[in-house]
Amino acid sequence: MTVTDSHVVLLATGGTISSRSSQAGGAVASDTGEQVFKALGSRVSHPVRVLDVFQKGSYLLTFDDMLRICATIQDVLKDPSVLGVVVTHGTDTMEETAYLADLTHTDERPVVFTGSQRAADSDAPDGPDNLARAIAVAGSKDGRGKGVMVHFAGTIFPAAGVRKSQTLRLDAFANPDFGVLGQVSAQGEVAMDGSGGRLEALPLPQPGGGSPRVDLVAAYPGADSTLMHAALEAGAEGIVLQGTGSGNANASLCAEVAAAVASGAVVVTSTRVDAGPVVPIYGAGGGGEDLRVAGAISSGHLRPSQSLILLSLLLRINPDRDRITEIFAQRGRPPEPSA
Repeated sequence: MTVTDSHVVLLATGGTISSRSSQAGGAVASDTGEQVFKALGSRVSHPVRVLDVFQKGSYLLTFDDMLRICATIQDVLKDPSVLGVVVTHGTDTMEETAYLADLTHTDERPVVFTGSQRAADSDAPDGPDNLARAIAVAGSKDGRGKGVMVHFAGTIFPAAGVRKSQTLRLDAFANPDFGVLGQVSAQGEVAMDGSGGRLEALPLPQPGGGSPRVDLVAAYPGADSTLMHAALEAGAEGIVLQGTGSGNANASLCAEVAAAVASGAVVVTSTRVDAGPVVPIYGAGGGGEDLRVAGAISSGHLRPSQSLILLSLLLRINPDRDRITEIFAQRGRPPEPSA
């Protein structure tokens, strides 16, 4: 393949798809991108150029690591001969990195994240099949204009709203609020049935530019304000509150939210519930309506993992509080079904 040939770029970042058993015990991300790609054999639908970003389990990633992946995506898409991009990535935090990439994606060409649940040296690895299908999506015309996607076990999801829903099963991901974009067969036939409506991309900060601290604090029966207060004392500029139900907490947490907002921190309320929006309904000193009055911003349909990514990005690009509220309202709403 010459550099001018149309091709898909494979960005390898590690994860289970590149992992093998180690002498120290446990699987470790060790295969290069070329090794991951060669496992496909002849099952390749488009020419592929492989680039290694790093080799890490995704549970080890930092926000700067995720920015580095996003910056590399944008860099390779400067080449007009690139049809699309596939990112192999660990499943633990794929929902975070894919969402950050989607928030900052400015190109019509598809970007597809994939990985595996079984290590490369397992008896029946699922990585090669996931990768082969992801390459088919990334190189397809039907994938254009859909933004960043996650492909797993034949299903194509939009990055917004996607989450890992199974620890070990091969169909590891779900997206109950933002839905499914399509399917890809074992033969590489891509069938898109979702609209994948796009919002204007947000700026991509450079890695190493200084990351504001954003912490995740959970509400649970008997929770007090100790952990949220500790996060603020540690310098948190943002807090994602993982509420219960439609986004509720209690009087102690609500009082701490009010104090945090008064000090200049941004608090976003999400929920531990699998599906449905965060809606301020309840009062009695700690319900969602009380949190809204205290200054917390609703995450809409975004769960804690992606709320944290969006808030971290917004605090880096430094919009004001009203703009943060507006962007969460836009991004936390699933697209309207196409007619």
